Amino acid sequence: MNGGSDRRRLTGRASAGSGPSARYSAGAGARFRRSRGLLPPDRFTTRSQLAWLNSATSRIGTTLDLERTAQELAEFTVPRFADGAAVDVLESVLRGEEGTRWTGEGLPPLRATALCAIEELASLEPTPVGETYVRSEERHETLLHRYCLRQGKPVLLSRMRGDDFARVAPSASAAAQMRAAGVHSYLAVPLIARGLLLGSADFVRGPGTPPFSSTDLALAEQLASKAAVFIDNARLYGREREHVVSLQRSLLPRVTPVTPGLRLHSEYAPSTAGHGVGGDWYDVMALPGGRTALVVGDVMGHGLPAAATMGRLRAVARTLMTLDMAPERVLARLDLATRDLEDEQVATCLCAVYDPADSSYTLASAGHLPPLLLDGRGAADFADVPAGAPLGAGVIPYDPIRLKVPDGGHLVMYTDGLIKTRTDDLDEQLERLRSAALGLTPGALEAGGLVERAPAGAERFDEAVLLVATDAPSPRDDLRVWELPKDGRAASAARKLVTEQLSAWGLAELADVCELVVSELVGNALRYGNGPGELRLWCGERLVVEVSDTGPDLPQIQHADLSDEGGRGLQLINMLCRRWGSCRTVTGKVVWAEQNMPGAQEL
Repeated sequence: MNGGSDRRRLTGRASAGSGPSARYSAGAGARFRRSRGLLPPDRFTTRSQLAWLNSATSRIGTTLDLERTAQELAEFTVPRFADGAAVDVLESVLRGEEGTRWTGEGLPPLRATALCAIEELASLEPTPVGETYVRSEERHETLLHRYCLRQGKPVLLSRMRGDDFARVAPSASAAAQMRAAGVHSYLAVPLIARGLLLGSADFVRGPGTPPFSSTDLALAEQLASKAAVFIDNARLYGREREHVVSLQRSLLPRVTPVTPGLRLHSEYAPSTAGHGVGGDWYDVMALPGGRTALVVGDVMGHGLPAAATMGRLRAVARTLMTLDMAPERVLARLDLATRDLEDEQVATCLCAVYDPADSSYTLASAGHLPPLLLDGRGAADFADVPAGAPLGAGVIPYDPIRLKVPDGGHLVMYTDGLIKTRTDDLDEQLERLRSAALGLTPGALEAGGLVERAPAGAERFDEAVLLVATDAPSPRDDLRVWELPKDGRAASAARKLVTEQLSAWGLAELADVCELVVSELVGNALRYGNGPGELRLWCGERLVVEVSDTGPDLPQIQHADLSDEGGRGLQLINMLCRRWGSCRTVTGKVVWAEQNMPGAQEL
């Protein structure tokens, strides 16, 4: 079944039942073996048996994939030991559960997992790979499989006669094909590891080969014992991988918030290899003023420890970003948090804040790969973000850059699993990513098509995260930005601007509270911040007003006595608004406040 014309793997229903139905001469199998220089089964010496069993260790279990391990077992025995082999594994084992000591009625649920046979037995009709064993109830008591699985003992039919074929084959048609092909000897051994049943392996011999003997039975039992350990290891590894993938997915965002001016597509792609899971993450957060924070990170390492570290770093990053801190300050705090971890992990991270007012990104990187910027007109290049040191290295500060994206442009953020290969250097991998992105239509790029077209492709050996942000200005005029005078006229000018804009938006009922809020914010900027700078009004899920200034001190609510003339402005804002806050900027600070929209429920 495998190896060109020498063997042919019967995979799927069509190939399992195809091939001409014909009788073969008694010497066909012998001629086949002589033509390939193979030792007949009856010429196995003790030394050759030990050498053959020894080689099983290097040829079975080469991967930690359960189905592949079963196929390697089948291919290892054909044609050296048998003319045909089939491996069936319990459904529960394929789901990662423990093996069992079967005590139920009939047969345990089994799935045909691997098949292999010489070309002369291509006409046989085994259960196709991937299908579950289904036997009629009335035949259970006579099936030899039942004894093998229920008792955990091998079955040997040296010479098959009469109804033996019906006791072995999955159907009457398959029994007839076995008889017609000249199959004359049958051997079945259970696959048992740590005292628990995992499945079984069946072997047959056809024309030109001697029947199975007691020596062959002992040899098959030893081989099955080795193979069962490999299959159980693959099961355990597969179960751990599923647990890590489940944990990883549960720690990633479940929904994407409303992002003014952006269309976002995010994707997490586990690796095809079990060891490549754990540590990559992304996040999207809505910030005051209609801005959006985007974060992509990669913890160095794999498995549960990397996934757990990723969860902790993502929680810290999310907390810092929701405080509306600048990306470079977020990375500096994340570096401190990473160094506090007991397991001394290291991670890379890329932070970006998108401002829909001017379609710009502010980016900072901690040793992460550069984002790919596509202008939407057929050009693409990597943003020249200063790489910085990875989180946990203790080398700060981080340097930000600011770049603008044209209408319809794309910013692609990713982890190294998307491009990593075992042969190419980093520059080649990045160039292939750029070429792959240019080869996609805008729709395919926004739908995550880059996951399959990237250098690592579908066979990536490390997990990958992809975040594609597309600049898409809203058709509504939902964001307004004004420069305010820095003298006493600023408060009245701000009130007039927000009142007129709210009337234009049909939100006049919010004007009274908004006028009071903007008056207090501008007043604080005049008193403590060297005068107001910019007034921003954003109408989204909530109404957000913010005022910037150049003052260094962040405002705090103060306790005001009855005799005090001031100190109550922020208290009023705190009572009238859903929430308020402040954050530092490169030139000073921003103070903002949110109001619920009419009809919105208070959360």
